[in-house]
Amino acid sequence: MARLATTLLMATAIVATAACSKKRPEVLPPAPGAAPTDTTGQGQTGNVGDAVIPGSAADFKRSVTSDTVYFGTDVSDVDDTARATLDTQSAWLAKFPNVRVTVEGHADERGTREYNLALGDRRANSAKNYLVAKGVSPERITTISYGKERPVALGSDESAWAQNRRAVTVVLN
Repeated sequence: MARLATTLLMATAIVATAACSKKRPEVLPPAPGAAPTDTTGQGQTGNVGDAVIPGSAADFKRSVTSDTVYFGTDVSDVDDTARATLDTQSAWLAKFPNVRVTVEGHADERGTREYNLALGDRRANSAKNYLVAKGVSPERITTISYGKERPVALGSDESAWAQNRRAVTVVLN
C-alpha cells in the first residue's frame, strides 16, 4: 500500500511539473543581427530608401563642402580654406537649429601622445569657435580630441600627415 501511495505521489508530481513547463512560442523573435533602421524619419538617421532625410548626417555630408577642415604642421588656426568649409557647415547648421554636432580634433603621428591630444583639442576648439562666431549656439557643439589615435591615412610621409591634421564635424542627431 505504501508503495502504491509513493508511486501515485510521484506520478502526480511529474504531471504537475509537466503542466507548469513553459511552452515554446509559435513565432520566435528575430535572431540577433543588425539593428533595425529607422524608416520613419523620427531619428534622422540618414536615408529612407534612396531619399536623404533633411537634417540628417547624410544630408550634412551631401550639403556642405566637406565635413573636414585641414591644418598645417603644429597649427591650430583656421585658414581661409577651412573658413570656406566651415561657412558651409554653419549655414547648414543654421537651417537645422536642433541638430547637435561633435567636432573631432586629430593630429598626425609625429610628437608625443600628450602633445597630439592637446593639439587635436586646439584644432577642434578652433573649428568650434569659428562656428560659434558664425552664429551656431555653443551648446550644440561638443569637442573631442583623438590626437594621433585615429589616422585616416596610414603612412609616414607628408601626404599621410597632411590628411591626418584635421578637424571633423560629425552630426549627432
